[in-house]
Amino acid sequence: MTDTKKLHETLDLLGMRAQAASVGMIQLSIELSRAGLLDEAALGRIKDAIFGEISLRRPASVPKEEYNRTMRRRLDALFAGSEPLGQKPPVPIGPVIGAE
Repeated sequence: MTDTKKLHETLDLLGMRAQAASVGMIQLSIELSRAGLLDEAALGRIKDAIFGEISLRRPASVPKEEYNRTMRRRLDALFAGSEPLGQKPPVPIGPVIGAE
C-alpha cells in the first residue's frame, strides 16, 4: 500500500475529508504564497499531495491521462486564485473535443 493510500484511509477513518478543511487549506496556501512566505516549490509539493488524493477517486470510466490533465489544470487554477472555491467541477466523461 502506498503512503498516499495509507494517508487517504487514515483521513477517512478520522472523518477529516471535509470540503471546508480543503477550502481553508487552499486559501491559506494562496495567502501565504501572496505574502511571499510560501515558494513555488512548496506550493508544488502541496498540490502534488492533494493531487495524489484526488487521483485515488478517478472514475473508472474516465481515461487516466485525461483525468489527470483535467484535475491538474483545475488544481493549478484553484491555487492561482482564478477558480472559485466551493463549486463542483464537471467530471470529464470521455475524450474532450478540441482538448490540448
